Amino acid sequence: MVSAVCARFLLQRSTHGFLLSSRAGPALSSPFLSRAHRLGPSDDEMYQRTTVSIMKKEPGGGVMIQSYSSQGFNIDGNRVLGPCAVLPPAILQWNVGSHKDITEESVSLFHMLEPRIEIIVLGTGARVERINPSVLALLKRKGIAVEVQDTPNACATFNFLTSEGRMAAAGLIPSPVSTELDLIKE
Repeated sequence: MVSAVCARFLLQRSTHGFLLSSRAGPALSSPFLSRAHRLGPSDDEMYQRTTVSIMKKEPGGGVMIQSYSSQGFNIDGNRVLGPCAVLPPAILQWNVGSHKDITEESVSLFHMLEPRIEIIVLGTGARVERINPSVLALLKRKGIAVEVQDTPNACATFNFLTSEGRMAAAGLIPSPVSTELDLIKE
């Protein structure tokens, strides 16, 4: 009985003049003194359930370029022959023959994606080549950064950006000169 009166007194003092209950009851009947609020069956009907759909099962991840040669690329175990566009959800054949074929039309697939690409890495073959300024201006207007490099460095840059979790894409043209390591048989 004494503990109930003390609890009532403390409740009245701690709420700055608000009287929570006019009747004396057990000290733990107050919602302020209990550890957690529990929902009753009728309370649960007011709340909607939340569901989560996991789109990507593997942690970290992302598409990674494992190797490249004069014929094409090995991307996550998939052998891709010729120029390719590496996008977050897919690997596509890219219909360009050289850096001169990179036009506003050929890069349209990069700026039409949702979620939006942050940066595109263009690999122009064995050397860094100039891209048409109108193509670069189009991508800038769309809010996409562009990095133009030779293909070996473009592959490494793309892998680095992907490992950081950035929304990156790559347009890669195989280098006509093979950069593969040859095993010497003795």
